[in-house]
Formats: sequence, structure tokens, C-alpha cells
Amino acid sequence: MDAPPPLPLRDRLSYSVGHFLNDLCASMWFTYLLVYFHSVLGYSTQHAGALLLAGQVADGICTPLVGYEADQAGGCGRYGRRKTWHLAGTICVLVSFPFIFSPCIGCTENTPEWAALIYFIPFIIIFQFGWAATQISHLSLIPELVTTDHEKVELTAFRYAFTVMANITVYAVAWFLLHFQIDSTETKKLTQHLGRHDIPVFRNLSLIVIGCGSISSLLFHFGTKENTRTVSRLPDADEHSPLLPLEQKTSIRPILLWKHWFLEPAFYQVAMLYMSTRLIVNLSQTYIAMYLTNSLLLPKKYIATIPLVMYISGFLSSFLMKTVNKRIGRNLTYFLGLLIILAFASWVALAERLGVEVYGAAVLLGTGSATILVTSLSMTADLIGPHTHSGAFVYGAMSFTDKVANGLSVMIIQDLHPCPTQLCCNDCVIFYHWVMISVTGGIAIVAALFLASIMIWPISIRFCKWDLL
Repeated sequence: MDAPPPLPLRDRLSYSVGHFLNDLCASMWFTYLLVYFHSVLGYSTQHAGALLLAGQVADGICTPLVGYEADQAGGCGRYGRRKTWHLAGTICVLVSFPFIFSPCIGCTENTPEWAALIYFIPFIIIFQFGWAATQISHLSLIPELVTTDHEKVELTAFRYAFTVMANITVYAVAWFLLHFQIDSTETKKLTQHLGRHDIPVFRNLSLIVIGCGSISSLLFHFGTKENTRTVSRLPDADEHSPLLPLEQKTSIRPILLWKHWFLEPAFYQVAMLYMSTRLIVNLSQTYIAMYLTNSLLLPKKYIATIPLVMYISGFLSSFLMKTVNKRIGRNLTYFLGLLIILAFASWVALAERLGVEVYGAAVLLGTGSATILVTSLSMTADLIGPHTHSGAFVYGAMSFTDKVANGLSVMIIQDLHPCPTQLCCNDCVIFYHWVMISVTGGIAIVAALFLASIMIWPISIRFCKWDLL
């Protein structure tokens, strides 16, 4: 049988913008949540970390459940099961996200912090459920839309290019809002640092994010056709279905149910590598603003410009992913990304203070993060292969590991903070310095160990040929 034609460029672009809303929100969530609740609203480091942990735990719980349901449930009529879940998740994100970056309605200066936290948690849970539904359904379309390894890498690179564009959009708008605020304020020196006077900045930024994300989601739903290019759309099965039918065992591909993945060693190998990758990317994104303002003592506008440089670097490097992957292979491409991350960590560790050199360090971090993230997603698509019937569960399980690990890591770091109140002491300078080194260099070494296991035992399905009668 002839191979299907490549996915048209228009279809690749329409698919790639389907995660743009999620990426915009994730950029604000990881980069500015702690900054907003601690430095702007004045919450303690533990309470700010508790909100992020609540969101990550909710996301971690929702992700595998959504993945399982997305594999089992049908779509709304002819709309398609993946796009149906994507639409439901998008609606949840749109109605909840603006409330997270707006002050508590009805709260006053005398309102206890714990009461305000209770106000925010329901919006965070709704947002994280919607985010998980959108993410899993969007990722699950990759092995259904394309078939070859290089097409998967290319489509993942397209997707990540728009992820980087989303981050660039957030940081560019944040810079504009902060810069406009400083230029129009008489007390310029007082507004160089974050405070309650910055509440309108983050509120307006969240509304702009929602507006841009709504447009991109419409383009995705109008331009992406689900199941028109599915290579092996398998029939619905329950837990009692055999891996191979009783007849024609040699001609029909085995059906992997969600529980069968737990028997595959490669499932755990990819999960640990993906978790390590997300820890590096998300934790560095979460603490870069704190590092810039508390360790390097830079003005608040740098919390927009430095991340902007990071993601421009990532955006440019994402276009090289397909070529690099063809020349040196998936494993060595990931290892190259780890080397770049380690170079960044070494630079931060050896330099007591960074002036203009911080831009060079940002280029390294952005390039390395883009490389390992795109490659790890491609490895997950390789693991699923033709078994798209349970692909959403696999992506959900991968995401579960990274969400819970991220939330727990942030909570541990927040508990170790030397200044739990809003006012920071000199110890904060050293604290965030070593946080950046640990979340990049330290986790990169752990990721290298998981990569070594994949190089020794390559990704493959080893036990799916069993007959479970």
C-alpha cells in the first residue's frame, strides 16, 4: 500500500495554533504566578507556592483521567473525539483564567490570606481541567495526523514554534505594559520594583492572553479535520478485548488498552525523561523572574525582556530540529540540548553577578529548553506509534508525572525560602542563585541518566504481542 501524502502546510499550521491559548496561559502561569501573588499581592511564599501546587496537583489528576476518557468516549456527532475535548477544555480556560490574575472580588485589606486562597482555588481547578483537556486532545492528534518519524518531529517542531511564539507574545506585551506604566508615572523610582500598583498590568495581560487565544482556537477548530488521515483508527474495545482477535492474528495490529502500557518498560523510560524535561523547562521558567529581581537585583522590566530573549532563541532553534534530528538522531539531539542546559548552569554558577552577560545566558537556556522539549515530545509519539487508540492516555500519564513533580518541587523550594514574608533579605540573593543552578544543571544530570537507559534499551513495544484471552 502506498504511503499517504504528507500533511499539507495549511493543515500543519492550523493544527499548530490549536495549543496557542494553552501556551499563552502556561507562560503567565509559570512565569508570573509566584511573582504576582508574592511580590504584587503580598502573599507569603508558602501561600503563593500552595496555589501553584494546588493547580499542578489538579492538573496532574485531571490529565490521565481526561486521557482515558478521551480515548474511550466518542465525539459530538461527526466533530471528532479529540476536537470535542479540545473545545470543552478551551471553554473552561476562557471562563476561569482572567479571575486568577485579578484581585479577589470582595476581599479587603483585613481579609485573611487563607480566605483569599479559598477564593482562587476553584478558578485554578477549572482552569487546570480545561488546560489538561486541551493539551491531551491536541497532543493525541499528532500520531493520527502523520505517520512517519520525521513528520512527527516536524509537526512537533511546528507546534513548539507556536509555543515559543506564545511565550514571546506574553513577554512582549508584559514589557509594553510595564514600560508604558513606568514612563507615565511621576514616581518613576518607586515603580521600578513590583507592588500592588502593578495589579492592572497583570489583569490587562491576562485579558489580552484570552483574546489572542480565542482567535487561535477558532482557527484550529475550523482548519483541522480529525480522522481524515488516521492511519489505523482502531475499533472501540473494552478491558476484556484480547490484544489480538482470534482470527487473522497475523494481519491485524494488536490493540493496546490503557492498562497494557503499565507492562511496557519503555513507558516508564519515556515518562521519566519527559518528567525531567518538564522540570527543567517549567522550573527555570517559574524562577527566572525571581532570580532576575532578587539575585541579580535588576529592575522589574527585565522579567519581560530576559524571558523574551529566551523564547526568541527557542523559536529560532525549533526550525533546526528536523535537520539536526536527521543528521545525528533523536537521542543525540536530546543530549545536545542537555549540554547547552549544563553550559547555562555552569555560567550561572561561576559568575557571581551577571550584567549584560545575562542575555547570553538566556540564549543558552532558551535554545537548550527548546531542544529537549521538542525531542522528548517526539519520543513520546514514537512510543505510541500506531497505537493511537490509547494515545491520549499515554500523553495523560506523561503529563501526570511532570505536573505532580513540578508542584511538589515548587512547594519544597518555597518552604526552603529564607524570607517567607514579602520583604526579602540578603539571603534571597544566594537562594535564587542556587535555585537556578539546581533546576537546570542538577536535573539535567538526572535526565542524562534516563537518556542513557533509552540508548541502551531503545524505545519499543516488547510485550504487546501477548494474547490476553
